Amino acid sequence: MNGITFTLNGKTTCYDGSATDRLLDVLRDTYDMKSVKCGCKEGECGACAVLIDGVLVNSCCVAMGALDGHEIVTVEGYRGTARFEVLSEAFAELSAVQCGFCIPGMLLAAESVLSKNPHPTEKQVREGLSGNICRCTGYNAIVNAVLNAAKEGDGLW
Repeated sequence: MNGITFTLNGKTTCYDGSATDRLLDVLRDTYDMKSVKCGCKEGECGACAVLIDGVLVNSCCVAMGALDGHEIVTVEGYRGTARFEVLSEAFAELSAVQCGFCIPGMLLAAESVLSKNPHPTEKQVREGLSGNICRCTGYNAIVNAVLNAAKEGDGLW
């Protein structure tokens, strides 16, 4: 197999395009991962956040050539997990979703926070979500949803 081989949402795949193509564009245009949003193209907003080998990364700042052999998870792959269910329910219950544009990145940021610390403080959640901009909610509902998910999903993370 020529090209860049990586795992996308649990499935091994090979990308034959340019190594300089942005992961954000490839995920959306080649693999139809529409949860990955194009916000700022500068790594500032978190709308394009994905997990690469379990680490939260802004996909607009990653060239495809850096991904050979790595594992990428988007919300499309994450949504089939028990962890996603707990987070999704907490976000819905606490009205943490308004327009929805930032939510895929917020969910993956929350996963990143909780996978490192299953019982975070409010300050730790705010720090963990700080790379993700929400222009609608003012963050309190999102932070409370993550804290609630940590309680409800005790033992999942």
